[in-house]
Amino acid sequence: MILELADIRIHPGQNAAFEDAIQRGLSTVISHAKGCQGYKVNRGLESPERYILQVFWDTLDDHMVGFRQSDAFPQWRAIVGPFFAAPPVVEHFDLITKSA
Repeated sequence: MILELADIRIHPGQNAAFEDAIQRGLSTVISHAKGCQGYKVNRGLESPERYILQVFWDTLDDHMVGFRQSDAFPQWRAIVGPFFAAPPVVEHFDLITKSA
């Protein structure tokens, strides 16, 4: 399993609208992408305009090729992109261990 970790910064005062939009984008676009196993979103306490999006993929190619190079990616960005104060910082991680 691959973890996509996206560090997202939004414009101040847009939290409620962004949270509605990201939930809509995740449930209507991301969750239907091949290889998507699920997702989590967390909002910063000290920095409330900062969000961490975690998407769990079967493979790196499921994200980088199957999703990012598909028609679904511009749909996703149309939903959440207007809220971005800067482009998200995205990295990928391999699962090493997990709790039971």
